[in-house]
Amino acid sequence: MNILKLLTVVISVGLLGGCASMDQLSRVGEAPRLSAIENPTAQPGYKAVNMPMPEIVPASYQPNSLFSNQAKGFFKDQRAHRIGDILTVMVTIDDSAQISNATTRKRSSGNEANVGTSLGSVFGKKVPGVDLDATGGISTGGSMTDGGTGSVNRKESLQTNVAVVVTQVLPNGNLVIEGRQEVRVNFEVRDLIVAGIVRPEDIQSDNTIVSEKIAEARIAYGGRGQITDVQQPRYGQQIADAILPF
Repeated sequence: MNILKLLTVVISVGLLGGCASMDQLSRVGEAPRLSAIENPTAQPGYKAVNMPMPEIVPASYQPNSLFSNQAKGFFKDQRAHRIGDILTVMVTIDDSAQISNATTRKRSSGNEANVGTSLGSVFGKKVPGVDLDATGGISTGGSMTDGGTGSVNRKESLQTNVAVVVTQVLPNGNLVIEGRQEVRVNFEVRDLIVAGIVRPEDIQSDNTIVSEKIAEARIAYGGRGQITDVQQPRYGQQIADAILPF
């Protein structure tokens, strides 16, 4: 039974590897294809944002006034505020982190007991019938040392702009945005994905917003193509890394 299971696993791995190899062979000599422009809400796995919202306060007006008290501006502008509107996200990531920890722990103990004082005064230097030196002593000792060190040194830098689309307007007026940018250079495609929730008040007059003001931000920057394929380990190595216990 174990041999049958092993053969099944080997055959399955071979079939998967063959499919991957055939897909790679089918793209020999061709540049990686760009993805078609599609509705983000129709993509597999897309989920509408559902978050607790504050109570909606009806609009109120001052006497003899044409403007609502809840109005965010007197005049309408061209900043994104509806589903389908486009705004530009200025992605600026310049993070660095340095963490260093060191721990040292040491403990030592010692105990000594001498039985010669009590026994020696009664029996002398030897206890009758027992081969025990009454003047002898008992001593114990122990020590323990534990030490550890750890450090993290990371630096990330990314600066670019990407246009995104408003895919949803939440009940409190916040906007759910999502956008994807693909750039192909020779045989390599660079992908940039930005998604999150923004406040209309944070959108600047030129219809741009900085990435640090995006809540629940999801920013992905990667690539696919010949260079990325070379950098990835082969499927056999990936399977071995996943199942080998050492």
